[in-house]
Amino acid sequence: MPPRPPVSRHFPTITEVLRLPVLTEGMPRVLAGASQLDRAVRWVHVTELLNPADFLEGGELVLTTGMPYPEDPSKLRDYVDQLADVGAAGLIVELGHRYRKVPEELVAACRARDVPLVELARGVRFIDVTQTVHALILDAQGALLRRGRDIQDIFTALTLRGASPEELVHTTAELTGAPVVLEDLTHRVLMCELLGRPYEPVVSAWARRSRAAPTLEKIAPSGPEGWLIAPVQDHHGPWGRLVLLDSRLHTEPDPEHVLVLERAAVALTMARLAGPAWWERRAHRSVLRDLYERRFRSPADARARAEALGLPAFGHRLFAVVIRHTRHGGEGEQLDERIAKALTQTGVRALCGETAPGRIGVLLALAQASAWQPVAERIGRLAREELGEEAVVAVGPGVTDLSGIARSWQEAEQTAEAITPASPERWFYVPADVGLPELLGVLREDTRLQRYAERQLSRLIEHDDRNSGDLLPALRAHLTAAGNKSVAAKLAGMSRQAYYQRLHTIERLLGCDLESGLQRTSLHVAVLVLDARGTAAPGT
Repeated sequence: MPPRPPVSRHFPTITEVLRLPVLTEGMPRVLAGASQLDRAVRWVHVTELLNPADFLEGGELVLTTGMPYPEDPSKLRDYVDQLADVGAAGLIVELGHRYRKVPEELVAACRARDVPLVELARGVRFIDVTQTVHALILDAQGALLRRGRDIQDIFTALTLRGASPEELVHTTAELTGAPVVLEDLTHRVLMCELLGRPYEPVVSAWARRSRAAPTLEKIAPSGPEGWLIAPVQDHHGPWGRLVLLDSRLHTEPDPEHVLVLERAAVALTMARLAGPAWWERRAHRSVLRDLYERRFRSPADARARAEALGLPAFGHRLFAVVIRHTRHGGEGEQLDERIAKALTQTGVRALCGETAPGRIGVLLALAQASAWQPVAERIGRLAREELGEEAVVAVGPGVTDLSGIARSWQEAEQTAEAITPASPERWFYVPADVGLPELLGVLREDTRLQRYAERQLSRLIEHDDRNSGDLLPALRAHLTAAGNKSVAAKLAGMSRQAYYQRLHTIERLLGCDLESGLQRTSLHVAVLVLDARGTAAPGT
């Protein structure tokens, strides 16, 4: 990411204005709206009119001596309503000309509309106030313009080099110092940058909270939490929203935050328009990897993130599914999409994404009473259809909480790794399908097993190498037939007499008794290790 430009100054707040020497001389005292003193002051307007709204645009700090204030309390309320409706920053009343004390009706009206009301016990020169404050405002506006150019340059550079949506979201959060969420129109959190904060308090119950915050015509605080929201488009129109969550509820948005959010939303729209963007798959893949590698801080964080992406993690049985394949390029990502669509069409909720080269992960969330086998078979059929007969689908044990899904995932991964072409053909496999041959296949790189096989069979292999013999195939047939010599002779393609001679030679060379079940088991393990390593002797 490009280096962040220095932070600029923004419009002064009412609190900052009241601290200016030109106003402290008037002994200011806040009578109403104390919680709104962080409002930005965009201008200072001096007026003695009863209808000031006709000359205001919003954000002005109104100065008055109170000269025209009527005695009728209802007209005082109308006056305050006008200020509130137009969005004036606040009202400052100088005592001494009309009032020795601000009327209670005016105070009550400002409190009712949460309009900051300040009295000045001593007279001040309004011209000095306006000049001082306007100088600050103009300085802030210039700084904001310069900052806007810096922000524009940052997002232009990111767009030109084809930055990922994750990087655009991360940059938005870095520039604003606040959590940022990218959601689609169904209120699923596809990407988020929380700047080190835990997921659970930020994205929990996201869909409900997001629906309470509509997209406004301009970027302004929306919904009960005061989110700033910018729409993101694609070729078909509205696609999603970029949401800035600031823990401080502002009646006026930070102008710099608005600039960043606008530029980021444009950059994301450009990325959507630039070509096919499997952003949902990217989001699924990211969450699946985080679950598998236990990156979440807590089970509550994992559950909140999964649910924000649309997976119901509570009250469901969760199954980890691993698809092993040998295809290259983008075929795995395309299968991700097809599996996700096929499951969605049948009402199955799942996360689906490529988790590693040659691996596709699927996290299923099924109702407690529903059967998982038909869903696993559907995935298996689709995987075989799309990726060929070599595709292997493995399903880990079901769990009822995401805290156990990493172990389920590991078992599914180990099962997928263990299945070989010699394994019984099934649409999907579970850990119980891993037999001795599959287990030894997984452990085939273990040097201890390799040394064991060599010690057991080296004399036999050396004899076959010297004599172009067939003792090892004869032994394999004997072990496969569980010691039944007639069946074994047929498997080896020999006459019974010739086969018996081979067995005697094997027993002599190895110094073993092939009638012993224990010795047969030891030899069978050694042969399976050789087969798994692909180091069997010639003629096998």
